[in-house]
Amino acid sequence: MAFKTLDDLTDIAGKRVLVRVDLNVPMDGGKVSDTTRIERVLPTIRELSDKKAKVILLAHFGRPKGARVADMSLGPVALAVAGLLGRPVVFADDCIGQAAKDAVDVMVDGDVLLLENTRYHAGEEKNDPDFAKALAANGDIYVNDAFSAAHRAHGSTEGIARLLPAYAGRTMQAELEALGSALGNPVRPVLAVVGGAKVSSKIDLLENLVAKVDMLVIGGGMANTFLAAQGTDVGKSLCEHDLAETAKRIMTAADKAGCEIVLPADAVVAREFKAGADNETVSLDAIPADGMILDVGAASIETVKTKIDAAKTLVWNGPLGAFEIAPFDTATVAAAKHAAANTKAGKLNSVAGGGDTVAALNHAGAADDFSYVSTAGGAFLEWLEGKELPGVKALEA
Repeated sequence: MAFKTLDDLTDIAGKRVLVRVDLNVPMDGGKVSDTTRIERVLPTIRELSDKKAKVILLAHFGRPKGARVADMSLGPVALAVAGLLGRPVVFADDCIGQAAKDAVDVMVDGDVLLLENTRYHAGEEKNDPDFAKALAANGDIYVNDAFSAAHRAHGSTEGIARLLPAYAGRTMQAELEALGSALGNPVRPVLAVVGGAKVSSKIDLLENLVAKVDMLVIGGGMANTFLAAQGTDVGKSLCEHDLAETAKRIMTAADKAGCEIVLPADAVVAREFKAGADNETVSLDAIPADGMILDVGAASIETVKTKIDAAKTLVWNGPLGAFEIAPFDTATVAAAKHAAANTKAGKLNSVAGGGDTVAALNHAGAADDFSYVSTAGGAFLEWLEGKELPGVKALEA
């Protein structure tokens, strides 16, 4: 898709720029406990401020459902943004109306202002045209730097983009360029690694990927459902037996599309799900009736590494095993480190995303060496599923 970026913005000194950012950060004791999302939007804020624009930040926080919920105020977040930005951030206690207008009216060039939680108003999630107009009244230009909220057609993500000249911020730009390089116009062969607990939550994703990638590694609890559909007795492992026909349908579609599905060749099994539990690596025809598959074995790890070596592009979503507890993190860590090494060596374009994925790659110490790691969660998944994201669509030039 074609979209305008900050590179297309010239002579913006004195202009009121409404910037949609993701400041839905975790809090502990009234303070931000993880600043990752704030750090992601700092380049856009800093660039606009340095160009003497009046930077007006729009964001949501939690799920107040159109009501003013005191502990969902962005006030404490404004302090964290100011600290990381290294310059003052003024806070207004509403995002529309007189309070917002008064705060905007006293801004001088280069100032940064954070408006209160957009979801304090029911019109935000309803994408109410009047609410979008009220937001737009305080700006001359709109910049969306919140890909993580782009799968929602809300007033501050979609409605406002129809009312003002709209541009992608640096984080949005990086995300769209990374995703485009991974599935939009990738260098082949393309490998997708998809893990996680359940097939039911990723049916759309799998059906979209088999039509677009050359190889698909399926791991985690999801793999058990595919193995069971092929007749493997998976014992007491997490398995959606009722989705056997769905798994077969996906495998048939992959075969027709020329996509190779890679399933585990061996398994690490244990009788209980806890750290350090007694375990053994067995072949697929020797899984104990009272055993649970909690990771893939050494043979499967080598196969995954071989597929990574064969690929030029990698899309990763979800762990290969129960990575949260040792020693069942072995396969995920090994594969992640191998992909990171190939990326660092210039052999691979690697794009990853999804909550568990980010945690798994950080756990493996591999995230920093991937080409791009998305923190967008739901928006990243919907993009992988081939769905149109309203907040992105509204930015099309």
